[in-house]
Amino acid sequence: MSTIIIWVIGAGLLLMNIALRTEVLQLKAHLKALRNPKEQMDYLRQQAKLSQNNKMASIKALRKQYPEMSLIEANNLWQQIQ
Repeated sequence: MSTIIIWVIGAGLLLMNIALRTEVLQLKAHLKALRNPKEQMDYLRQQAKLSQNNKMASIKALRKQYPEMSLIEANNLWQQIQ
């Protein structure tokens, strides 16, 4: 009997995990859709001018302004403005 209860609880937790992962992925996709790449590019150009073209300072400021942006995405934007 206890084995059945453990299996049922495990299956319930697995289903909850799948549902939450799906929701997180949908929220990430929605957040990316709301981002404006032109706005990010303009902000990065402004930061590059302020920091005398210092790559690390500019990328750090960009990621502080847009915390959902990954380091790889920020670096790709930096390479586009150079």
